[in-house]
Amino acid sequence: MKSRLAFLLTPVVLAATACKKEVQAPQLPPPLVMVSNPLVRDVPFVAEIIAQTEAKANVEVRARVEGTVEKIAFSEGSEVKEGDLLFVLDRQPIEERLAAAKGNLGQVTAALARAKLDVERLTPLVEKQAVPRKDLDNAKSAVDSSESAMETARAQVRSAELDLTYTEIKAPVSGLIGSKQVDVGSLVGKGQATLMATISPLDPIWANADVSEVAYLNAADKFSDPQNSKAVFSLLQANGQVHGHTGKLAFVDRSVNSATGTLKVRVEFPNPEKILRPGQFCRLRVVGRTDAGAILLPQRAVQELQGLHNVFVVDASGKVSFKRVKMGRRIGPLWIVESGLTGTDTVIIEGLQKARDGQPVTPQPTKIDDAPVLELLASVPGAKAETPSNK
Repeated sequence: MKSRLAFLLTPVVLAATACKKEVQAPQLPPPLVMVSNPLVRDVPFVAEIIAQTEAKANVEVRARVEGTVEKIAFSEGSEVKEGDLLFVLDRQPIEERLAAAKGNLGQVTAALARAKLDVERLTPLVEKQAVPRKDLDNAKSAVDSSESAMETARAQVRSAELDLTYTEIKAPVSGLIGSKQVDVGSLVGKGQATLMATISPLDPIWANADVSEVAYLNAADKFSDPQNSKAVFSLLQANGQVHGHTGKLAFVDRSVNSATGTLKVRVEFPNPEKILRPGQFCRLRVVGRTDAGAILLPQRAVQELQGLHNVFVVDASGKVSFKRVKMGRRIGPLWIVESGLTGTDTVIIEGLQKARDGQPVTPQPTKIDDAPVLELLASVPGAKAETPSNK
């Protein structure tokens, strides 16, 4: 009987013991999360487009007369000034042609003088009917023929003299000269104007870009009148460095390319250091509108699921609540919140996996790094870096 009573009481004792243990179990503290108010500040909308640099002119230096290259007077890849000597061609064949042209001119001059004397001599004789008029007519024809021959001879002399000046090939413009296309001893100008080198003025330099139709429409006021546009552009080089000079709009094409839906624009940049070279890929930036009082959060503070975004905020009592938000454009690791959040909300930045709607947490303040915004402002001309507002 006692054993049966003990058997019946055993579950009761065990249950009581379990209850006692549950009551005595220590309570876990609310999870620790990092919180901060959003970053609030005026953020400019920066349009960024891919571009490629181009020289304002690519002047080809070509041989204008036939001859053999005797001297190359420049260093490849160097800066040359307008009028600098670049090539010297063999002068002897042209000097011989000039001498022959001058000799021919002398002969024609003598023939003209003789023909004029004949006219002077025959004129009174014809009046006296001492000689036939035909002889006088022939003498006058000889004068006309000699005068025409003299013009031809003079033209030949001028042509030879001009060709002689072409044996010294000089820089037509100032700029950076490329590699030579001929060597000493090469025959140039044989039936065609041989390309010898190319010179490109690099200051200023152009940056050409194809702007999407949407981007153009969003900033049409800046592109409508290139000559009077106040838009200021900055240029980011391939290594991420900002070019030291701002650019201005130089050209906007007349029509949108129907195949690509883009509009060609050209921006002109000073380039006194000759850092930019033709053919370089770069990015152009220009300030559009400014989002006043924009609210920014680190991307890691935003949860995204099936195209919807939400954040967790903490109230004064430490309780978590869920908020649906609408996100806008990104600035590096930061994300602009378009709606659903205020600048005074306390947002969980780290530890989202520990947060549950309606549950308490232990908030620990942290600071949002505003370096991406400052870097953006530093790379855009005309933008001011103001102190961010972390309320």
